[in-house]
Amino acid sequence: METLSPEVLEDLRHDRAPRERKIAVCSGGAHLLPVDRAEILAVLTGDADEMVSSRAQDAILSQPVETFVEALKREQALPALFAYAAKNLADKPGVCDAMVQNKNCPAEYLVPVVRHLSTLGIQALMEELDRISESPALAAALEHSTSLTIDQKNQLHELHGPDNLIDEAALAEAAAAVEADAAKRQTLIQRLAKMTVAQRVQFAMKGGSEARRTLIRDSNKVVQRAVLQSPRLTDQEVEAFASMSSLTDEILRLIAGNRNFRKNYMVVRNLINNPKAPLDVTLHMLPMLNAVDLKRLTTNKNVPETLRTTATKLQRTRVEQKR
Repeated sequence: METLSPEVLEDLRHDRAPRERKIAVCSGGAHLLPVDRAEILAVLTGDADEMVSSRAQDAILSQPVETFVEALKREQALPALFAYAAKNLADKPGVCDAMVQNKNCPAEYLVPVVRHLSTLGIQALMEELDRISESPALAAALEHSTSLTIDQKNQLHELHGPDNLIDEAALAEAAAAVEADAAKRQTLIQRLAKMTVAQRVQFAMKGGSEARRTLIRDSNKVVQRAVLQSPRLTDQEVEAFASMSSLTDEILRLIAGNRNFRKNYMVVRNLINNPKAPLDVTLHMLPMLNAVDLKRLTTNKNVPETLRTTATKLQRTRVEQKR
């Protein structure tokens, strides 16, 4: 049995291999890892050569579903594999969730599998604001899912509903805080004012720091969430957000609930000292403060009295433990 080189595998994956090689893969005459065989057979089922396509369709039926799940999770998985899985394997265990987990799976292949997703799969997909804002069809499919919660339905309605209004006064105030140049500020305001909610979500995810620092104060909660999901978001931006008393309780709670954000001590300290941060959140994080910041908190008149009192008790306890 022939062992295929990486170069030959790439030729097979991208329809550059000769007919004889394709037939060998379909008949089992070539040595392949099970995960590679599953993906290549999925590619070959759509081959322009009817004989290759027919043989691939016969051969792929004997492949264990586990190999497809493994292949779907690979970062470089091909669109042809996603397409095959969406059409033929959506009801198989683990397939749909693997497609959701792969950030490179195009939204068009997720639309037909939404009805097969587990509750965890639905939740994972709902957290992918980039995907669902970019694809109205995917959002529409999610709206019909019986696994969707009321909050998630509201989120979809905010994202793709008819109400695209933006609070221009708040927008202007936010832009003024992040952009000193009047001309650039006006350009930013005008650009944002013309955007739909879905477009603002995309801008929050992919735009620059000025966009994020402005849109964190957007009147739409989904847009605010998108800012926090942006892959371009910096530690310094999160630190600044954590100290902003103009943000909603919900956004401050989301910042506090993010493990990666909480690893940054400045974020924790800023949240605890933010008078708008929910009390249950700040009380929970209080033990994370160092001695110097804890002492300062005991005299901070801007935070709730309950937080100051608890901080004082914690400070005393720490002093007594050192004796």
